[in-house]
Amino acid sequence: MKTSLILTLIGPDRPGLVSAVSACAGAHGANWMESRLTRLAGQFAGVVRLEVDAAAAAALERGLLGLGAEGLQLAVVRADAAAAAQPRLARLELVGHDRPGIVRDISAVLARHGLSIDALETACENASMSGEPLFRARAELAVPAGIGLAGVRSDLEALANELMVDLDFEEVTDSAG
Repeated sequence: MKTSLILTLIGPDRPGLVSAVSACAGAHGANWMESRLTRLAGQFAGVVRLEVDAAAAAALERGLLGLGAEGLQLAVVRADAAAAAQPRLARLELVGHDRPGIVRDISAVLARHGLSIDALETACENASMSGEPLFRARAELAVPAGIGLAGVRSDLEALANELMVDLDFEEVTDSAG
């Protein structure tokens, strides 16, 4: 029987951090299933899902937590490897002039309708012509069974008008996402 270990990690960025985590995983027979790793303000941050035989999970967890000596702060959570059925998916993309509260406002609409955020990527960058700060967001959303998207779309469009941002919201109909 397999189990998943979900790890979050953060620490000062330097070469070899991913190598240290993957070497520990490999030493315990774990398979690196998925991850989101990035550098933010000089810090290395990430989330990783490893799959391992249930009998080796405790030893792997101890080994991973031992990477604190490498300067990483880690948290490890066990999860069922055969996770719940995939919900319907939707995608949201947004771009507009940056201002505080955009993520708060959008996420409030999504939560009110029962959608959860599976993945969120955001960035602030300078507009090519004016140089003004632009905010960009891309979200992959889980849509529970029985939730219609027309009301979500209507509320998101109303908010986009209020925020003066361009917003694209659509259901993902193919498994490739």
